Amino acid sequence: MKVWKLVSGILSIVLFFVVMLQSCAAGLLNTMEANGESGGTAGVIVGLMMLSGGIVSIAARKGSKGGNIALIVLFGIATLVGFALAGNYVDLNIWAGWCAINVVFAIISLIKGNKKEVETEN
Repeated sequence: MKVWKLVSGILSIVLFFVVMLQSCAAGLLNTMEANGESGGTAGVIVGLMMLSGGIVSIAARKGSKGGNIALIVLFGIATLVGFALAGNYVDLNIWAGWCAINVVFAIISLIKGNKKEVETEN
């Protein structure tokens, strides 16, 4: 899981820039059209959570329990916000899907870490 956390952390940081660029464009379009959509703002939140999650993923790649919980929370919030508020910003569903994948792998890492702790105690 160390390699996955490093790769997903780097990808999340790189994708942060793409998400922020798209979110600013979507927010500008929503404002100009006055359509009441909030996809651009949701994209900014998802982007910031992806950046934070990427940094935590790289820092906690050794398998700390707290790091995995932080990843679940950060990417979980990004997933919920992305899917719930995407509106006409369809690409936000893709970024929310990436965050959901990270949540699943963080849960797997947390479970595997707990099993190793139980085995070493016995």
